[in-house]
Amino acid sequence: MKLAIGGDHAGFALKEEVRSYLEKLGHEVIDLGAYKPEPQDDYPDFAEAVGRALIAGRAERGILICGSGVGVNVTANKMPGIRACMCHDTYSAHQGVEHDNMNVLVLGARIIGPALAFDLVASFLRATFQKQEERFVRRLNKVLAIESRYMPEVTKQ
Repeated sequence: MKLAIGGDHAGFALKEEVRSYLEKLGHEVIDLGAYKPEPQDDYPDFAEAVGRALIAGRAERGILICGSGVGVNVTANKMPGIRACMCHDTYSAHQGVEHDNMNVLVLGARIIGPALAFDLVASFLRATFQKQEERFVRRLNKVLAIESRYMPEVTKQ
């Protein structure tokens, strides 16, 4: 799978470990920074970069990492077509994809360690949206309708 990954200074070390893990699994990874831990790095820049990669079709899914996960999560969800969720348990990491068509996994580097991050990433990547389930499609369509009301330039994804 082609993945975009990004994280600020607080997420840098975990981003590097997750990136390496993804590459070992054979995924193509687009690293959108940070490239070194610079305290002046701002999480919105990396969240936007990952979101733009998904919107442009350069990546199928994204992974964002900051200190708590909250900042990149809030920022990514401001972008049309992005369904980012902060997950610190494996159930949410796969259920978010299966039921809600989540396309960005968000992790908090100050909350979890590498071993759990690897489990979360694996769970996220194994999951597929259950489009055969009418209730999940119906709910996603409602989310997309809300998005289009507040972001009129949105194209349905």
